[in-house]
Amino acid sequence: METFAAIEQRRSVKKFDPDHAISEDDIQKLMSAAVLSPTSFNIQNWRFVLITDPGRKAAVRDVGYHQAQFGDCSVIVILCADLAAHARKPERYWRNAEDSVRDVVVPMITGLYGDNPGLQHDEALRSCGIAAQTIMLAAKDLGYDSCPMVGFDFAKVGELINLPADHEIVMAVAVGKSIVEANPRAGQLPLEDVVVRDRFAG
Repeated sequence: METFAAIEQRRSVKKFDPDHAISEDDIQKLMSAAVLSPTSFNIQNWRFVLITDPGRKAAVRDVGYHQAQFGDCSVIVILCADLAAHARKPERYWRNAEDSVRDVVVPMITGLYGDNPGLQHDEALRSCGIAAQTIMLAAKDLGYDSCPMVGFDFAKVGELINLPADHEIVMAVAVGKSIVEANPRAGQLPLEDVVVRDRFAG
């Protein structure tokens, strides 16, 4: 599928085929695309928890306000961020770079994020948001549909997935086969309402 077609056809699906199982090959393709998503300083701070077991999906649904997408989709991708990614052998993020580049960049990573929990959190939101869009577009290209979701009890889902203390859940993406065609788009704002050239008017 062409990129623009995937963007246009991606919709937030609410009703998935509960009998459809995603193949391991497609999961690998989906995740291989996800990890190509950009991150600041290439710290790759996203962590993806994949839930395909029916019982575990049902448990997420129970703490997700009983939304059908959680129970009926083929896989729930819980997008988490490792808030300490900057400190976990950061030289590995630049292992293929020249020594002169690596020697400059790696200290910048630890210096910038080391004592800045606010920036660690903000970077988590940025990184996982970008990765979520990659997952949704890749899913569409593979013939799946998706739904980005934040309607769940984050603390309880954290317990279900045994979330480490230095990690943070950002959002979830439900992926599966739609059984109901998406409604027409509710109403996109015209470009002139959302695009600003150079600077906002005074």
